Amino acid sequence: MAVSMRDLDSAFQGAGQKAGLEIWRIENFRPVPVPKSSHGKFFTGDSYVILQTTALKSGSLRHDIHYWLGKDTSQDEAGVAAIKTVELDAALGGRAVQYREVQGHETEKFLSYFKPCIIPQEGGVASGFKHAEAMEHQTHLFVCRGKHVVHVNEVPFARSSLNHDDIFILDTKSKIFQFNGSNSSIQERAKALEVVQYIKDTYHDGKCEVAAVEDGKMMADAETGEFWGFFGGFAPLPRKTASDEDKTDVSFPTKLFHVEKGRAEPVETDSLTRELLDTNKCYILDCGAEVFIWMGRNTSLDERKSASGAAEELVRAAERPKSLIVRVIEGFETVMFKSKFESWPQTTNVTVSEDGRGKVAALLRRQGVNVNGLLKTAPVKEEPQPYIDVTGNLQVWSVNDQEKNLIPAANQSKFYSGGCYIFQYSYSGEDREEYLIGTWFGKKSVEEERASAISLVSKMVESLKFLPSQARIYEGNEPIQFFSIFQSFIVFKGGHSSGYKKYIAENELPDETCKEDGVALFRVQGSGPDNMQAIQVEPVASSLNSSYCYILHNDSSVFTWSGNLTTSEDQELIERQLDLIKPNMQSKPQKEGSESEQFWDLLGGKSEYPSQKLAREAESDPHLFSCIFSKGNLKVSEIYNFTQDDLMTEDIFILDTHSEIFVWVGQQVDSKSKLQALCIGEKFLENDFLLKKSSCETPIYIVMEGSEPPFFTRFFTWDSAKSSMHGNSFQRKLAIVKNGGTPLLDKPKRRTPVSYGGRSSVPDKSQRSRSMSFSPDRVRVRGRSPAFNALAANFESPNARNLSTPPPVVRKVYPKSVSPDSAKLASKAAAIAALTAGFEQPPPARQVIMPRSVKVSTEAPKLTPESNSKEKPISIRIESLTIQEDVKEGEAEDEEGLPIYPYERLKVNSPDPVTEIDVTKRETYLSAAEFREKFGMAKDAFYKLPKWKQNKLKMALQLF
Repeated sequence: MAVSMRDLDSAFQGAGQKAGLEIWRIENFRPVPVPKSSHGKFFTGDSYVILQTTALKSGSLRHDIHYWLGKDTSQDEAGVAAIKTVELDAALGGRAVQYREVQGHETEKFLSYFKPCIIPQEGGVASGFKHAEAMEHQTHLFVCRGKHVVHVNEVPFARSSLNHDDIFILDTKSKIFQFNGSNSSIQERAKALEVVQYIKDTYHDGKCEVAAVEDGKMMADAETGEFWGFFGGFAPLPRKTASDEDKTDVSFPTKLFHVEKGRAEPVETDSLTRELLDTNKCYILDCGAEVFIWMGRNTSLDERKSASGAAEELVRAAERPKSLIVRVIEGFETVMFKSKFESWPQTTNVTVSEDGRGKVAALLRRQGVNVNGLLKTAPVKEEPQPYIDVTGNLQVWSVNDQEKNLIPAANQSKFYSGGCYIFQYSYSGEDREEYLIGTWFGKKSVEEERASAISLVSKMVESLKFLPSQARIYEGNEPIQFFSIFQSFIVFKGGHSSGYKKYIAENELPDETCKEDGVALFRVQGSGPDNMQAIQVEPVASSLNSSYCYILHNDSSVFTWSGNLTTSEDQELIERQLDLIKPNMQSKPQKEGSESEQFWDLLGGKSEYPSQKLAREAESDPHLFSCIFSKGNLKVSEIYNFTQDDLMTEDIFILDTHSEIFVWVGQQVDSKSKLQALCIGEKFLENDFLLKKSSCETPIYIVMEGSEPPFFTRFFTWDSAKSSMHGNSFQRKLAIVKNGGTPLLDKPKRRTPVSYGGRSSVPDKSQRSRSMSFSPDRVRVRGRSPAFNALAANFESPNARNLSTPPPVVRKVYPKSVSPDSAKLASKAAAIAALTAGFEQPPPARQVIMPRSVKVSTEAPKLTPESNSKEKPISIRIESLTIQEDVKEGEAEDEEGLPIYPYERLKVNSPDPVTEIDVTKRETYLSAAEFREKFGMAKDAFYKLPKWKQNKLKMALQLF
């Protein structure tokens, strides 16, 4: 597309270079920037151009351009707005989606920029109106429509404007009334309350009363009587008359036109396919309520303007529904546009479009235009985080036909590709124990056992009153949360379930189940000790990859192979996985390019192999959809610029991040629909609503309202108080509005832990660590406090520990302590270390690797035999070493010489607060033992955390 400087208005220079909203009003046929303080304020006599710039995870900027036409704007102003929108798109490189917005018929996407609503004011510029001046408050009546965004229109202040189907807001000088038509939904009523709050804050400075009036209530209610008094008393309401907004023509035939010399000429065709669109032309696709303008990449700016004019003329024709106009550029079509065609290719020529954008940028740069934001920026590189406390308790079952069998802790991280597994993970939430229950399906698992696993998990979740989150995970598509929970994860070929054995027998397939004396090759992957996997692959050279490390073994030999593109961290993971796969054999290291003949012989000889890392589904910008599931059919509606307030307790929503999807289920959803949540998620993937060819094996999470895990809430600005409220959506919002905008917290009681394996899955509170997975100084042995771990590590045999965790280590419990009590404790700890030295088994051929971040003491003083004379349980002997803190508060001092006070007196809201302390460092006055109990770590470890993490933990404990 040819672009010259005369085509670009100076007002658009520098536009769209950073994320955010920019608005211009058409004044004297020129765009004039609207200051941010006036964003959301529209006048009925004006036309506006609105640019929304969004920074994507890919590093690029997405632009959406809207031009808004007030009901009283002139046709000339509307035409200028349409043309300037095309010019702005050209300035941005010619790939923005453009929308025509008419007052009262705005798109949900447009209204989402100005939540909760826009209320246009009378007035204008070129139309001759004067903007309304501040004056005495006048009574207004508004009608509200919409479940997710609210269309607000002012109607005449008369009883005849009211009806049973809609919601009305009566704004008087001292009180705002919301009248709920008897046929309106709870969700519509709740959304209308957001408009009430907006009117209260905007036009009453937050100082007026709010009343809700129900349609059908008689005059006995005082507020109802007051409401009807403004209309001269109660009287039956008339039936709603059909208006332009209510008229929809579902049978409108879809027509395709190509634009020639400003005129729309019909395209004769029996079916719509992508091949009909020529890159050198502009087309109009008329779908009745929606009119799309498709602009070929090689069309000129004038051709695009004339196509817009032809579409404007088309929608002004009589006897047709109100139409939305959307303009799309070749290569950047919207999902809605592509869905109108019977066939649409998955890929587009992105390199051409990037080249085109570069040419536009170069031309503009030569002509003095700042184009810093025009080209694609570097993507933000983020290390994936699990966003879940990984110090919880894990139980795993294998599925055999219709039953589940508990796997011993030592083997619970070892899965088979032919099997199905159930896992239950419990961890500390904000104020109670949280649960994640899920299934893992191997690539070779059988359908019957998958169905059994889903049924068993449903019963487990239902027995816990639908409170746990639920996960469905397939081999090869595991999310970071799954790997972080297991920490060390191994997948073997084959399987032992009767379903798998029966399947391979019936189909006369070889049994691939890994054998101890057979040849096996494992690809080692992961990001560290808390997230490492070993996946068994075919034992042939073509399975190798220069970006990974491998373990190869038979009955008598073990080889480790490191690709040339691996790092020292990758190579360390091999040693850790060897502890689990072949713990008692010495390995023979092999470097790519210098392998031994014996190594290649085990693989059956040399062959070519790849060097690039295996691609995994990357997380993309999230999309939220509301869902209606009926008779096996799923209908979804996207919610733009979503917030937590969009999640209605009566509904089911889907959050799609591309790499995984979440099915959020509200508390008020009926039990039958709750049981269908997984089916809804699977149907969503099957239908591929975003046309991105998502895998049907994408991880699915089912999230219940009030029990949202942190890896879900991270996509929102989350207020847990809102999800803890009772009542329907309208009742909750009404409580917030009447309470001045603050949720009335109604916290649920802590749930009673449930174990399906015959042993408690929840540790004692004193042993529980609440620090999150990204705390660098925590010892990760699940279900115990860090202090307990440090002492208990001496008594545990390496073969008896849970193999899904890194090897336990010994820490200095009080490294800075110089007080007499702590010195005694140190001597006791040293004595215990010496005592346990006699219990240890002879070391294996290769020493077990310890975490590098922790120094392990290998020396211990000798202990007299009498120390081991009393045969007490180990846990009792460890507990007897607890620091004695029973001293008068204020008299004891910590290792830094500060007085010590109990936690209850140091809290911000304590009824008996301590005085004369540094209130910004309340935690420093805790004793070492109480600090460790509350924070789950020692003080020195706590102060190594980033400041924001320290403050977050302190706020959670009411110490900040």
